[in-house]
Amino acid sequence: MKQLSMLAAAALLAGTSCLLVQKGLAQMNIHDKATTQPAQSHPYVGMWVTADGYIRHNLLPNGRYDEARGRRTSAYQGRYEVRGNHIDYWDDTGFTADGEFIDGVLHHGGMILYREK
Repeated sequence: MKQLSMLAAAALLAGTSCLLVQKGLAQMNIHDKATTQPAQSHPYVGMWVTADGYIRHNLLPNGRYDEARGRRTSAYQGRYEVRGNHIDYWDDTGFTADGEFIDGVLHHGGMILYREK
């Protein structure tokens, strides 16, 4: 009888673990779907560049960005979200960063970027 109780407990524990894994995967899938949908239109979509033109952030309307550095096009790519005047970046390699739009200027990682004209 003791073995049966231990087997039942092991089965219950295994089932709970599977449910937790499934719940985690479902949450990840929901998050992934949310990132593939187009971002809401906002006034910050477009190209932002440093004064010397070395760094260029192209904020795409689908919530993705493409950053060029010097001659290196697409040096960094990932997704971004804008909330108010705050921007959060998630690079495809796992790097994260953020910035603020202040008086029409993007302040990001010690850099100042201006909207390209």
